Amino acid sequence: MRYLFRPPAVEAAALLPLPWEQPLAEWDESLLLHVPQRGISRHVVRFVAAEGSVFALKEIAEPLARKEYALLGEFVEEGLPSVSALGICVDRPDGQEAILVTRYLEYSMSYRHLFSSPRTQYSTSQLLDTMVVLLVRLHLAGIFWGDCSLSNTLFRPDADGLTAYLVDAETVERRPALSAGMRRYDVDLARERVGAELMDLQFGELLSVDIDPIAVAESLPGRYEALWDAVTRTEVFRRDEQRYRVAERLQWINDLGFDAGEVELVHTPEGVRLHVQTRVSEPGQHRRELFRLTGLEAQENQARRMLNDLRSYRAWLEQESGRPVPETVAGHRWMAEIYVPVTEAVPRHLAGRLAPAQMFHEVLEHRWFLSEQAGRDVGTTAALVSYLDSELPRTPVEMTTPAVLAAGEETRS
Repeated sequence: MRYLFRPPAVEAAALLPLPWEQPLAEWDESLLLHVPQRGISRHVVRFVAAEGSVFALKEIAEPLARKEYALLGEFVEEGLPSVSALGICVDRPDGQEAILVTRYLEYSMSYRHLFSSPRTQYSTSQLLDTMVVLLVRLHLAGIFWGDCSLSNTLFRPDADGLTAYLVDAETVERRPALSAGMRRYDVDLARERVGAELMDLQFGELLSVDIDPIAVAESLPGRYEALWDAVTRTEVFRRDEQRYRVAERLQWINDLGFDAGEVELVHTPEGVRLHVQTRVSEPGQHRRELFRLTGLEAQENQARRMLNDLRSYRAWLEQESGRPVPETVAGHRWMAEIYVPVTEAVPRHLAGRLAPAQMFHEVLEHRWFLSEQAGRDVGTTAALVSYLDSELPRTPVEMTTPAVLAAGEETRS
């Protein structure tokens, strides 16, 4: 047998003692980890824990395993939303298929949980739009998925919204650019698969009675075309509008969750023609700004909300001191006096339920809600106490970090 792993080496070393020579379906249950509400797979898939992380192991033909391993590495390097591959095991005894090892996506949820949970806060429309954003990002990067489905997508909370991540890349084709026909074909495949998956949930009585699987699936192409047009269309305007119309378009692209690349302006008899090359990397304007000021890593919408709180805190500091406060100073003080006390106040039995940035966002939302009810600002401390008592304990296990899942398995055993 041969193993090919990417760093960090400590993770790879921790997985080496596993019985790679045995068929994955026959591995002892004591080696495996139960991950709730995962999607359906046509391959044998198992989960294991090592070095505080959780990994998905999938048996698949060696050429496909090598292809998917390489593609997922490219996607991660380019900032495309996808799971990351740790390694592959090939040349297994008796002609067995290869095993592809990917990292479990922390704090993610499967479509089965999102559509079947009565407590989910996300609407069907929101889920479909999130999936469409992922598909548009891939198409802008010249990536034909070929198997876009709910089962092959994971969803992770990002402030009040979601971010979708590609899980399975074995059918992916990559080209310099996709033709309109290839894009339409990919969208049609997605429509068919989404409809079938929702009908499966309906048959199992896991889907809300007010959701029509066919209607939801049929809405996907229209949602896709609307977003594709929004981020790729060419606009024409008067020369005296040039400055503000360019700024407006760039801001609009950012608001849709994309980054603007090269801007092309062409003067024609009809006016100024504007075309913006939309970048396919994961949006990062607010993430980069938050990291610069605080050193925190967060998703884009989380970062936007935390920056707003940081700016509000800076304004309060300036009002209290009667003098300007540099943004870097405000960032360090906000971290030490606001963010860290909130995220470290989580009791031990609830630790790891949410990513710290998401938990902080929800505390801010809870503070706003309580303040609306009280008709005054209740303050972060009171909001935190209420949130830890009434809201965080209700967080589904599906959103729990893998380290907590692994700890739970060890406790049960």
